[in-house]
Amino acid sequence: MPAKMVAVGYAASLPISDDRSLFEFETPVPRPEGRDLLVSVKAVSVNPVDVKVRMRKQGSESNPVILGWDAAGIVEAAGSGCEIFRPGDRVYYAGNVNRPGSDAQFNLVDERVVGRAPKSLGFAESAALPLTTLTAWELMFDRIGVKRGEGADRRSMLVVGGAGGVGSIAIQLARKLTSLTIVATASRPDTRAWAEKMGTHHIIDHTKPFAPQLKALGLPSIDIVLSLTGTVKNAAQITEVIAPQGRLGLIEGMDSLKAFDTAALWPKCVSFHPELMFTRSTYGTPDMIEQHRLLSEVAGLVDKGVIRTTMTANFGRLDAANLKRAHAQLESGTTIGKVVLEVA
Repeated sequence: MPAKMVAVGYAASLPISDDRSLFEFETPVPRPEGRDLLVSVKAVSVNPVDVKVRMRKQGSESNPVILGWDAAGIVEAAGSGCEIFRPGDRVYYAGNVNRPGSDAQFNLVDERVVGRAPKSLGFAESAALPLTTLTAWELMFDRIGVKRGEGADRRSMLVVGGAGGVGSIAIQLARKLTSLTIVATASRPDTRAWAEKMGTHHIIDHTKPFAPQLKALGLPSIDIVLSLTGTVKNAAQITEVIAPQGRLGLIEGMDSLKAFDTAALWPKCVSFHPELMFTRSTYGTPDMIEQHRLLSEVAGLVDKGVIRTTMTANFGRLDAANLKRAHAQLESGTTIGKVVLEVA
């Protein structure tokens, strides 16, 4: 194992067009202790959280911030407290937002948030899945309480942002594991086609009022709303269409929560369900190992052909130039599925 590795990071929050917004640098290869695994990273994917952290967290020239919380690779070494994995195992994971990220040749990660990678996928296809899968699964099944199984839950669910990373997985999980009636929002021909490919029953255009479109589908109100993007803009019409005793799932942070008129939602007894898949790893919750179990279960579903990768673009080798392209793509707001890079 080398003493040094190449990583991509930044020293200061800058527009992605700036030459120093992301750059390559050498840094020591970390050593695993306790329940940490040292993973030889083979592929990573880029998420909105990468962009958000880049624009708010400062580093320095002597200690750049390494982003990236989706990865697939091979366990290089394991800490003395590891019980699940050993060197040579193929893994995938989303890590911990408070630790150095995976945009590097090697990465430390607690084995309790790591899953066995799907056997039927390559590293790039696997790297597209962890963060969005954890987010969608935890939001639907852990937070909102959607029931799995044929006929167990016949409510309706609106996925606002059906072609995005989380939406792509949420639709698949709902279609394959539940009996929910799924409506996804999409406005362009390519995003509509993608949402249909993921398995949505219906599509509405998020650039037009929700209520008339839902009524035309025979759904005057919606039991569950997953607001995955554009929540501040859509808060009023989500309030209009969500059913009494409805469930509202949010992933965009406090601004999205504050956008709602609670006085309008109070009579409906609507419950709010925030989701941050880093909560378990950040706080070391007693059930942190559930992320290991969840990712391993999803890998089995992938290998059975139940769930598919959401990778739509491979930007090639992980270097500063290609990672900048990936960040710019996410900042454009037009990304379908997930963008992936491979580690040389």
